[in-house]
Amino acid sequence: MALARVVTFEGVGQDRVDEMRAGMEGERPEGLPATEIMLLHDPGTETATAIVFFDNEDDYAQGAAVLESMPASDTPGRRTSVAKCEVAVRRTA
Repeated sequence: MALARVVTFEGVGQDRVDEMRAGMEGERPEGLPATEIMLLHDPGTETATAIVFFDNEDDYAQGAAVLESMPASDTPGRRTSVAKCEVAVRRTA
């Protein structure tokens, strides 16, 4: 079963989102076995939610270790929560 790591952040301005977008074009952290990375941003409240998808538990564990070891300067803002979720439904239009 696919899993997702869902992380929320505060203090995420548009400049930081633009900077991350430019830095993530075609790149992902080394050793991260994610199938998809999504960043949702609410500029009005300067909050963001990062959703990182993994195919299985082993990939999730490896990915969580990689993400936890990243410097705080590589994250969108101040992390406020982390959740591990089963992907119950996933569909693209």
